[in-house]
Amino acid sequence: MSISNVHGNTLGPGEAIGEGDSFVLYDFLPRELAAISFERLIREVEWNKMTHRGGEVPRLVAVEGRILQDGSYPVYRHPADESPPLLPFSPTVEQIRQHVEDVLHEPVNHVLIQHYRSGADYISEHSDKTIDVVRGSRIVNVSLGAQRVMTLRTKKDALANPDGNATDARIGDERKRTVQRVPLPHNSIFVMGLETNAKWMHSIRTDKRPLSEKTDAELYMHGERISLTFRTIGTFLTHDERFIFGQGAKGKTREEAKSVVRGGEEAERLLVAFGAENHQSDFDWEAHYGAGFDVLHFRLA
Repeated sequence: MSISNVHGNTLGPGEAIGEGDSFVLYDFLPRELAAISFERLIREVEWNKMTHRGGEVPRLVAVEGRILQDGSYPVYRHPADESPPLLPFSPTVEQIRQHVEDVLHEPVNHVLIQHYRSGADYISEHSDKTIDVVRGSRIVNVSLGAQRVMTLRTKKDALANPDGNATDARIGDERKRTVQRVPLPHNSIFVMGLETNAKWMHSIRTDKRPLSEKTDAELYMHGERISLTFRTIGTFLTHDERFIFGQGAKGKTREEAKSVVRGGEEAERLLVAFGAENHQSDFDWEAHYGAGFDVLHFRLA
């Protein structure tokens, strides 16, 4: 059961979020590092445009991670035609990563970095895809720059009533879904447990209000925001991107690594599984992901 049944509840530090396994902290990084991180990341990170279903996503993205001694590296798969190449942790990201691990008391080996260039940039409502996320770990989002609000909503299927009328269930559905809003100011960290990810969807909605209506926190860094989503990933690609192995692959160990598949029928099946995870609060990880997938990119013909 969710912690709060108040529609539109705004939550902050010290309050349980989602299923109670999630929380937000402010003033996360030391003051000196927080003061320089945004501008350093703008310069250091290799920003890319990313497409989904043929269209450009409304933000810039980059992927960094810990490369293993043999050159293999973690891969986080999610719906996108093709993800940017993973590069080693850049200097400022590496500093932030160390502070993330101090909070989590567990390692993280992958980060998806996103640059919201204005209030018009956003990310649609979704649940993170966990085929490659180490089970039992947590997902961490560090925010730098302008404050934006993360909106969490319980999934629609949580309202399902097998004895009720389907039409009646649809009417007023949006009113019944529990909503929580979590402001993410500069130098905040949001830690999300996998139970919250399973039962709630989250988004960063557009904010097109006039500048005169925004607070100083929302106008910080000229309204631009950088988010860093750190994960502990259990699936890996070999250095030449020819073979895949680990938790989310068919071959679970380096010795069992199998050839990477690009698109095709396996991509279609994994996208169906992604859709199920996005909408089912009782998503069966083993049934959908347990056997593994070796597909890497999702551009379908």
